[in-house]
Amino acid sequence: MNKRMLYPWLLSAAALITVAAPALAQLDYPNRPIRFIVPNAPGGATSIVARLVGDKLTHAWGQQVIIDNRPGGNNIVAGETLQRAAPDGQTMQLVTAAHAINPTAHSNPIYKAFLDFPPVATLVSTDYILVVNAAVPANNLKEFLALAQSKPGQLNAAVSNVGGIQHLALEYFNALAGVNLLAVPYRGGGPGMTDLIGGQVQLAFNNTLTLLPHLKSGKIKAIGVGGNARLSVLPQLPTFAEQGLAGYNVKNWMGVVVPVRTPRGIINKLANEIIKIQALPDFREKLAVQGVEPFVNGPDKFAALIKSELVSFAKVIKAANIKLQN
Repeated sequence: MNKRMLYPWLLSAAALITVAAPALAQLDYPNRPIRFIVPNAPGGATSIVARLVGDKLTHAWGQQVIIDNRPGGNNIVAGETLQRAAPDGQTMQLVTAAHAINPTAHSNPIYKAFLDFPPVATLVSTDYILVVNAAVPANNLKEFLALAQSKPGQLNAAVSNVGGIQHLALEYFNALAGVNLLAVPYRGGGPGMTDLIGGQVQLAFNNTLTLLPHLKSGKIKAIGVGGNARLSVLPQLPTFAEQGLAGYNVKNWMGVVVPVRTPRGIINKLANEIIKIQALPDFREKLAVQGVEPFVNGPDKFAALIKSELVSFAKVIKAANIKLQN
């Protein structure tokens, strides 16, 4: 074979190797421990869900999933950590509905860059419950609204991050109910719950993942559910609409994203495994005990959800006249 005949053959072989290399890497994925970034402090709902999913991935793949809590900067610290990670699927991040709120609520271009993170799969969806410290003299929504109206600007609410979904839930409630509850930001649901129990703040909007143990102990009281229906784990607790406040329906969701340029084959493999986990009876049972159900969407449907939520939350922010600082 002369050089003229050999050269095109070598180029073709090189091209095959280049194309095949990512595919081979995907077949070998994951080949070492996986880092799962959580944008909040330990102890809140995001950490609970991340650990449940991480344990199942560890069992399925034989590679340890390490939870890496990166609170701060209203998700900026976590997002920038993911930006610096290699696009090989070995690092992923849990995101919440704040992922679709921040680009609209804040002018910081960093948030818009985070929208480039490829969506992998949604995990869970939760309704919000209004809870108060046990010493607050209100046991239902009517009594709470009367108290809030008699003390405008004097009742403080724990929220995880300024501009996060808990903050939005609070401000939307303010606008709908005509009250003035003040937001006190924390670096996650866990620290905020500690101060709510201790009486440093009077109320919070949170979900059953975080609230159930404290409700059972009597350290806090539930005022109402912000969703469309009562919860199976708290059947005696009426919705806001049942108590005369119609139109409130703010939900939170959680999902997984990965660094930009992560190969689609790796994204699909990770998404398929997460969807398998969501179908496991013991996984669903662990969520159900805490009043949560799996929220199943693969990469494409998750991407569509984010686009839809960007529009929906922009309307809520404008209607409620929410002003957030970067």
